[in-house]
Amino acid sequence: MTHEIVVIPGDGIGQEVTPAAVRVLEFLDLAFEFHEADAGDHVLAETGEALPEETYELAASTDATLFGAAGETAADVILPLRTAVDSFVNVRPATAYPGVDALRPETDLVFLRENTEGVYSGHEDRLSDDLSTLTRVVTSSASERLAEFACEFVEDGGYDGFHVAHKANVMRETDGRFRDSVVSVAEERGVETEEVLMDAFATHVCLDPTQFDVVVCPNLAGDVLSDLAAGLVGGLGMLPSANIGPDRGLFEPVHGSAPDIAGEGVANPAATIVSAAMMLEYLGHDDEGQRIRDAVEAVLEDGPRTPDLGGDASTEDVTDAVIERL
Repeated sequence: MTHEIVVIPGDGIGQEVTPAAVRVLEFLDLAFEFHEADAGDHVLAETGEALPEETYELAASTDATLFGAAGETAADVILPLRTAVDSFVNVRPATAYPGVDALRPETDLVFLRENTEGVYSGHEDRLSDDLSTLTRVVTSSASERLAEFACEFVEDGGYDGFHVAHKANVMRETDGRFRDSVVSVAEERGVETEEVLMDAFATHVCLDPTQFDVVVCPNLAGDVLSDLAAGLVGGLGMLPSANIGPDRGLFEPVHGSAPDIAGEGVANPAATIVSAAMMLEYLGHDDEGQRIRDAVEAVLEDGPRTPDLGGDASTEDVTDAVIERL
């Protein structure tokens, strides 16, 4: 079966790390048909829209999308693309790799973040010169769908259960509904859960990240807490992610467009390449996905390394080394 993959490099270093990941995928010689599309700041400047309709339609109609990085137009690109694939969960691993100078090298977490609502629902209003409002949306159905995914995730991965991070002691109606919905589904499935207030989690994960493995979060909390965990493993440049929908997915590194180094050919492609590995696993190519993970881990440990990890290698050097490992 041939899988159709949309490749959207986006802005800044996305133009460098995304082709690197595609080179790795092409080396495996799987039955993939790649479609290149465009989006981002430069597209807005050229056409007047950051996300062209044809790019959106490709993401909405193919098997998976591999995305690079977004600049100032991130909200106008990433959020609609997540909608295009009907993504209800954002999977963000935060793992410390051998050879990377990590603040907490024992860190090995996965965040499962609700991806459709919360404060990112887009219901903001400027009511006067003095007053703006934001409406937070939480539904039982979206929370339960996330919980079902979380239960399957921990069962398939051999985890004992998962933590539910929330702030239901203050946001009683919204986070209370989220917590109750998630815990109820887990109880029905026989999956163990443990609750933690999101602000307490922010402290505990820094002091001892081994307390946690899988963390289920509302939208904003998942965004913020996974970025915090990135600081424990070497920075945002090390984090891959997957936006999973019922029929297709969107895969992207967590890092931004890094305009300070864009065009220099020294961006670290590791997070994008591992995002591609997550895409392979989503499409059923588990063995090939693990091969890529192993190759990236070996290169991170032994080199060559890009300047962000203390080396002097180029993006191409690192990509060549990953392919050589494969």
